[in-house]
Amino acid sequence: MATTATSNILRRALLYVPGSSQRMLDKSRSLTADCVAYDLEDSVTPTKKAEARALIRNAIDQPQPSGVKERAVRINSVSSGLALADLTEVLQSPNLTTLVLPKVDTPSDLHFITDVITHTRTTAKPTHANPDPSTTLSRPITLIALVESAKSILNLPQICSAIPSDPSPSPSPFSPSSTSTPTTLSGLIFAAADFSRDLSITQTPSLSEFLYARSAITTAARAYNLPSTIDLVCTDFKNPAVLEEEALNGKRMGFNGKQCIHPSQVETVQGVFSPEEKEMEWAVRVVVADAKAAESGRGAWALDGLMIDVPVVERARGIVRRAELCGIDVAALRERFGGEEPQ
Repeated sequence: MATTATSNILRRALLYVPGSSQRMLDKSRSLTADCVAYDLEDSVTPTKKAEARALIRNAIDQPQPSGVKERAVRINSVSSGLALADLTEVLQSPNLTTLVLPKVDTPSDLHFITDVITHTRTTAKPTHANPDPSTTLSRPITLIALVESAKSILNLPQICSAIPSDPSPSPSPFSPSSTSTPTTLSGLIFAAADFSRDLSITQTPSLSEFLYARSAITTAARAYNLPSTIDLVCTDFKNPAVLEEEALNGKRMGFNGKQCIHPSQVETVQGVFSPEEKEMEWAVRVVVADAKAAESGRGAWALDGLMIDVPVVERARGIVRRAELCGIDVAALRERFGGEEPQ
């Protein structure tokens, strides 16, 4: 089956589903979420790892649910020694497009993953789920790295530049006559619990103790053109007000998504990280009026008494693109404000 192009997915809510629970895996098919991440790491005890791999492999071999835009797998960390077994199983699925990688401390973690992907995909043998493995060689695999330690914060530039951002295939060292699966780093996730443990700090409701780390993550993601910046988990899944405040806090810091550990969190997170109605209207008005200003050679103009120049226009265009990815009817707004004129 054809999978959704991950480059066109806005991961506002990344929902973890325990890989060892068949009930939760089945339930995930009825959910509506930007990204469902089947978890092989923290939610699976050591004695259940092999069983969970098989359950998750079966889950992603099934047709993609209509309400889920992306299915990812969070494998175990490279440092755990379990990543190779995880990859050996899930990479056999022709539907896998996204891997969530925990505890990425150095570029070598990403190099290990990309080497395994290349080797596995270029030496794949036919299976019942994937009778023609050669068809998977052109399907990109996107990686999302969890930032969980002081070391990973200090190594962010090296981590973000560890693998090419260009998704075009590159020659495979294992098969000179073929190409490897294009693999790109598409985002960073802040993992507060492990970061707190590493620094021996206590998380507070204000989240002020994470200011430096979270700012570093959003800044690095922008600097290296990574589309997804996903904020920490809100562990209080019974209090919507706490979740909303945390999500708004993350949005103000530059995050464009948030991890979720319960389906009830998804709707609130998606709402916060979608453009607001007034914000969308303003952005469309700016884009429409700017096109007219450009026709008359005006690089700066005014709207509602405020000056509009290139940086403001680019911000407005970004909001419009985000609204389109969220499935908002931008065309209707363009028609509504088609008469907008630069002042």
